[in-house]
Amino acid sequence: MDYLVGIDLGSTSLKAIVYDKAGRAVASGSRPTERFNPWPEHPEWTVWQPEQIWSGTAEAIAEAVAKLDDASRIRGVAVTGMGMDGVPIDADGKWLYPFISWLDPRTAGQHEWWLENVGADKTFSIGGNPVWAINSALRIRWMMENEPDIIARTDKWLLIEDFLNFMLCGRRATDYSMASCMMLFDQKTRNWSDELLHLAGIDRGLMPEALPATTHLGSVTPAAAAATGLPEGTPVILGGHDHLCGALPVGASQPGVVLNVTGTWEIVSAAGAEPVLEPPLRQTGLTVQAHVAPNTWAAWASTPAGECIEWFRKQYGAEDARRAADEGKSEWEYIIAAAEAAAPGCGGTRFLPHLAGSTCPAVDPSSRGAFVGLRSLTTRGEMIRAIFEGLGYQFLDILGALEKGAGIRAERIVAVGGATRNAFWMQNKADVSGRCVEAPRVEEATPLGAAILAGIGVGVYDDERDACSHVYQPGTTFEPDPERTDFYAKGFELYRQIYPALKPLNDKLTDA
Repeated sequence: MDYLVGIDLGSTSLKAIVYDKAGRAVASGSRPTERFNPWPEHPEWTVWQPEQIWSGTAEAIAEAVAKLDDASRIRGVAVTGMGMDGVPIDADGKWLYPFISWLDPRTAGQHEWWLENVGADKTFSIGGNPVWAINSALRIRWMMENEPDIIARTDKWLLIEDFLNFMLCGRRATDYSMASCMMLFDQKTRNWSDELLHLAGIDRGLMPEALPATTHLGSVTPAAAAATGLPEGTPVILGGHDHLCGALPVGASQPGVVLNVTGTWEIVSAAGAEPVLEPPLRQTGLTVQAHVAPNTWAAWASTPAGECIEWFRKQYGAEDARRAADEGKSEWEYIIAAAEAAAPGCGGTRFLPHLAGSTCPAVDPSSRGAFVGLRSLTTRGEMIRAIFEGLGYQFLDILGALEKGAGIRAERIVAVGGATRNAFWMQNKADVSGRCVEAPRVEEATPLGAAILAGIGVGVYDDERDACSHVYQPGTTFEPDPERTDFYAKGFELYRQIYPALKPLNDKLTDA
């Protein structure tokens, strides 16, 4: 039996999963991704230490490999993970500064500089990026302004997946999907943009070579083999950005299929044959990014989703936690039961899920979350259900922006992520959107997508379609209830009035 290894570098955990050709997980290992705040004078500055990323991942790989009957059957390994966090390394391969995490707010000044000196329209028209404070180019600008000696010694700026590949095989490269996260990539030429680099004042020499996913980067070195348990010489294949890798096992890299990744964050993504880089799309907050599938681009939006439910649980779930401990159950059972018991519409209560601002279709970081329509008779269950319904309305709003802005018709919606285990949430999403929501059975879509890229790179699969035919497993399809869809259509019109009604107040609250 041949094996393929997918490595997933997330902000919560570092995972290594070994799959067979049919996409079945046969072994796995994981370690936590540790956050560090090493500057007392800047307690909000948050980094990932390269030592911990490498050692934690190496331990996770070793844990998985040790469970195999014959590690020599591993045909290839590929890496996926989060997007914008990078590290400067020198010519000898030494890292010079920690990864500045996407949680770190230090680049606010560089964000303002970029908007004034490069501009949102120019940035999007070339690279397809909204100008977010977490974009990699702004971390490089921060380093140029605050640590010029480090930049002077830097040979390459490697994103976190690229760093892991470098540690495995010694090559300094990135794929098109990860390069898209840098805000310095030209989507039409699929190469670094000389114009954006010039405007940003960033040396092109800092950029690693950009290559298509499935490229054979090299082989596991003796040092990496000793640290990970991977056989020396195992092919290292270029992976890509996590949510795009997650599209491969469920066929969501094909036109007409919308991928819905729902966990702490929700990503709504659709693939197309050309990059759409026009101003109307930029104004919706959508991102355009080269896909890991060949000659394909994705338009997508992301927003906190599970984080809204988690916020409510943390703040108002003490009784659920006590009951769960006493009865040996999960506190989520009580939370979902309370939501299910409430009637659709929640007695007139609405929830605006802007706890981290608004990203799409209204781009407004000053927007704030809100419950609207509370009365003395409003129940806790109605408030919980209102959160789920608000997330459903937000999903429908993003879906409309995607279809209108990118010219994509959502013929199928395929859902992956931890939320697919929540049947109430998935059914509510189908009812609110009026669309069927498919939740295939898949064991960790993101690392499986990386393993698929490894398989294509070493010839286990012909291409992404062939791979999907081997690994796809139908799961549950949630059909919309027509009566509830009609009901929610009226509720959606009310939902869309909440943000503009609250915007003037939220702007004043932010200013204050």
